Amino acid sequence: MKQFITIGNKRKFKPNHTMQTLTVRDLRYDFGKVEAWLAFGEVIEITKHGKPVAHLSPPPSGQAPKFDIEAHRRWMKETWGDRVFSAEEVREMREAELGDQS
Repeated sequence: MKQFITIGNKRKFKPNHTMQTLTVRDLRYDFGKVEAWLAFGEVIEITKHGKPVAHLSPPPSGQAPKFDIEAHRRWMKETWGDRVFSAEEVREMREAELGDQS
């Protein structure tokens, strides 16, 4: 009998092994599967060219750490002050960092 878990509004098969294995490509292109396994508490081995490169596991408490918006705002203020960038400035900075990818 197949068991299911629900992630968001999607129904996924419940994994039935103690450690799942994925390639780097799977991690990149099928993150929904990774998310479902992590939500169920699975530890995932990531491989590249058939060799293990990492283990991915859910947070110990079963929940992701809570984002502290006030700490983030303080950091933004310390880093940027009251500076607000225009869309053109952001585009120029992005192009300088990444090159024109459009």
